[in-house]
Amino acid sequence: MADAEPSHVPDPAGIADDRPLRIGIVSDCYVPRLGGIEMQSHDLAQQLQRAGHEVVVITPTPGPTIVDGVRVQRIDVPLLPFDIPFTRRAFRAVGSLLRSERVDVAHFQGGIASPMTYIAARAAQRAGVPSVVTLHCVWGYAAPGFALLDRLTGWGDWPVVFSAVSDVAAEPVRRIVGPDHPVLVLPNGITNELWRIEAAPRPADVVTLVSTMRLAPRKRPMHLLRMVRRVLDQLPPGLRLRVVVIGEGPERPQLEKYLRANGLTEVVELVGRRSRDEIRAIFATADVFVAPANLESFGIAALEGRCAGLPVVAKARTGIREFITHEREGLLATSDDDMVVQLTRIVTDHDLRTRMAEFNRSTPSPVDWSQVVTRNVEAYRLAMTLAPSPTR
Repeated sequence: MADAEPSHVPDPAGIADDRPLRIGIVSDCYVPRLGGIEMQSHDLAQQLQRAGHEVVVITPTPGPTIVDGVRVQRIDVPLLPFDIPFTRRAFRAVGSLLRSERVDVAHFQGGIASPMTYIAARAAQRAGVPSVVTLHCVWGYAAPGFALLDRLTGWGDWPVVFSAVSDVAAEPVRRIVGPDHPVLVLPNGITNELWRIEAAPRPADVVTLVSTMRLAPRKRPMHLLRMVRRVLDQLPPGLRLRVVVIGEGPERPQLEKYLRANGLTEVVELVGRRSRDEIRAIFATADVFVAPANLESFGIAALEGRCAGLPVVAKARTGIREFITHEREGLLATSDDDMVVQLTRIVTDHDLRTRMAEFNRSTPSPVDWSQVVTRNVEAYRLAMTLAPSPTR
């Protein structure tokens, strides 16, 4: 067998703590496709370059080779529905590109169905490429499957830095890999100043809820509409409710049918996908942000709402609890029934909304990009001390 291409393996003893790094960000999906992992990977790449590092993104998602000043290596391979790569050629191509780009470290961005992350990360660490793997989702029902894979493949013993975007997402990984292999938290980032918004004038007798999500079962948009129906039944005379749902997805036809069947077409508006500028404009006219999902690993949309000054109502067992404290930045519910209680409470209590909004507008979030980039670079340098010698 012919030798593989030479691997670029930095010598940890010779790594300067402050020298710029060559970083390969690997993701199954990337812009122009829109989603949580796509946008966070894009923003991380941009912020790393602004901090003086050199970044290349490796992805099978079709699109331009330069996005907002970041180079993108797009692998031309067959894809399953939802743009999921599945061929061995795709995974081999990642390793080849990481070597040819001579990266100091590879950063793999993973969800539940992310074969590019998990398979290519294995190939990268076998080749001696220092690697960080970040989980962007809560495994939930999939955790037993990953535990079985660990028993079969031993992925929990890989010499890589495992991480997740929140403690909630990290906990299942920690249970599998054990206490001898720390799992870091590398949260999603935000530019606080970008989301600081002045509230627009609005009628005193109307309270506007806003939610930003993919209209898919995992995000539970139908459950949100059912909660809204129950909240409406408890409003006092003279107070009206308005709901704006931002996003697109496969559940939209069912949501529209539910709105018509329940007389909610004048209350709830499905506005579709919106740009960040358009979302900021909607936030300026809103009073409360709502996040109904149970399996929310971080909740970047909720964080954007919080930084815009909106009180956030969300589930207490999600990653949102790591930047929303109950009765300070928002209200955290233990169940759907409790969420109806908390929504009714915040809609009917003007003083509570005002107090939370003032706190959110005056207090920056703890995950500004300036801090998040530093945490990522620390993880990269740790990975560079763990990488083994390359194997054939």
